[in-house]
Amino acid sequence: MISFQPKELSTAKLHGYLLSAVAPRPIAFASTVDESGQPNLSPFSFFNVFSANPPILVFSPARRVSNNTVKDTLVNVKATKEVVINIVNYDLVQQMSLSSTEYPKGVNEFEKAGLTMLKSDLVKPFRVGESPVQLECKVNQVIELGDQGGAGSLVICEVVKLHMASEILNEDNTINQEKLDVVARAGGSYYSRAKMGFFQIPKPLSTLGIGVDALPEEIKNSMILTGNDLGMLANVESLPTEDEVKAFLKDRAERYPSFKAVNTLRAKHILAQSFLSYGDVDSAWKVLLS
Repeated sequence: MISFQPKELSTAKLHGYLLSAVAPRPIAFASTVDESGQPNLSPFSFFNVFSANPPILVFSPARRVSNNTVKDTLVNVKATKEVVINIVNYDLVQQMSLSSTEYPKGVNEFEKAGLTMLKSDLVKPFRVGESPVQLECKVNQVIELGDQGGAGSLVICEVVKLHMASEILNEDNTINQEKLDVVARAGGSYYSRAKMGFFQIPKPLSTLGIGVDALPEEIKNSMILTGNDLGMLANVESLPTEDEVKAFLKDRAERYPSFKAVNTLRAKHILAQSFLSYGDVDSAWKVLLS
């Protein structure tokens, strides 16, 4: 066994150890607005429920380790005292991951992740329409835990209204955990799923993914491709070139004669989804652009 005192480690190294060891952690998909009403959406895995009477949730946006700046979510909750915590299930996880990309201030993460903005009843921030449980909250208190990179800020929220999809409820209106199918965060690129255990999602690009809003309409409106598929397709910096697509098609046709038959929109989407199931986003795009 090896042992360390926290001060012996860099903040980044300590951060990695803590997130890998204290896992899995539930995900607060936090929706806020700034003082002008501009929406912001970001996931946080320093999150849990701490009281039922009053109903209290706490999540913690940490200061960035790299440059000691704070996230828009923290700025917004301090200014408006409101937030919506959206629960993340497996059907939503790829789009949630895409939304964590560091887009510039003013960019709407709902649009980039291809998620639906639902008007809340009692607070200004929007709800995520695809989330199976949406919790409208008032912010009671923000407690700063430090002023250096990596320091968290405890955002203590009181739930003022709950919204739950009927599909996840049992006959007695209790939540069916299997139908809810929540996901949780672990260290590195690892997540866990209530139904299956651990799985991995590549982290969003250090540059900017094109976003679901930049996808062609026939892809966004596909009857085949899921929200997770769109999230994977949108997490690329640029699309394959025409020459790359031609080379890919020529190679495939030579190796697999039946590949020539993939010439309808439905067939392309089915094949692209097959590539995505193996994490091969590049080949999926080349099929879609053929």
